[in-house]
Amino acid sequence: MNTNNNFIAHLIELRTRLLHAIVALLLVFIGLFPWASDLYAMLAKPLLARLPKGGQMIATDVATPFFVPLKVALMAAFLIALPYILYQAWRFIAPALHAHEKRWVFTVAAAGMVLFFCGMAFAYFVVFPVVFGFIIAAAPQGVAVMTDIDKYLSFVLSMFVAFGIAFQVPVAVVVLVKLNIVTIAKLREIRPYVVVGAFVVGAIFTPPDVVSQLMLALPLCLLYEAGIVVAGWMTQKSNMTDTIKVAS
Repeated sequence: MNTNNNFIAHLIELRTRLLHAIVALLLVFIGLFPWASDLYAMLAKPLLARLPKGGQMIATDVATPFFVPLKVALMAAFLIALPYILYQAWRFIAPALHAHEKRWVFTVAAAGMVLFFCGMAFAYFVVFPVVFGFIIAAAPQGVAVMTDIDKYLSFVLSMFVAFGIAFQVPVAVVVLVKLNIVTIAKLREIRPYVVVGAFVVGAIFTPPDVVSQLMLALPLCLLYEAGIVVAGWMTQKSNMTDTIKVAS
């Protein structure tokens, strides 16, 4: 009977947290709705800034000019509400964790969220200007580059996700070391394979040009090295703490 009551209590708590997260997302979305077109213009700025004078984007479907900005506003609302959504998830799982587990999970989640935003910012401010400039410059003479706004949004979202996930590499490395799944020495040993894998990932998730592939592969390699450094520092700190406890 107690088991059933606990299960129902968990379901009620889960429903409450989900409702809070959904309400927060909707409120932010409603607040951003009047500026949906402005948000899309901001998102399209890296491409529009590199089009020839008078160049523009197009909409091939009747309802696209209305729905695409709404998608952008919803995406922006989700990103703005993400800290609160993660907080609700934290409120649900925290009671089941020990004190040291809470600190560890909170740190990993916070670092992952910050790095995901950093990956998106890197794609927007660094990758997009270079990639769009390269693609437009490579267009044959007499070809006008006029991208459909919906296809542009799909491309941007895929790049945001690719770079956001790529920037999780340090977190993944630290977690693997922390859980004793892999050692620092092993991570250094497989470094050549990781480099090759980074270029394969860059070839899969970016446009078929060398520039964009390099701009994903190189950060992947650097972030992998950063993960090794952080994991090594944490391991050394943990060993020093254990030594002090034994000595005392």
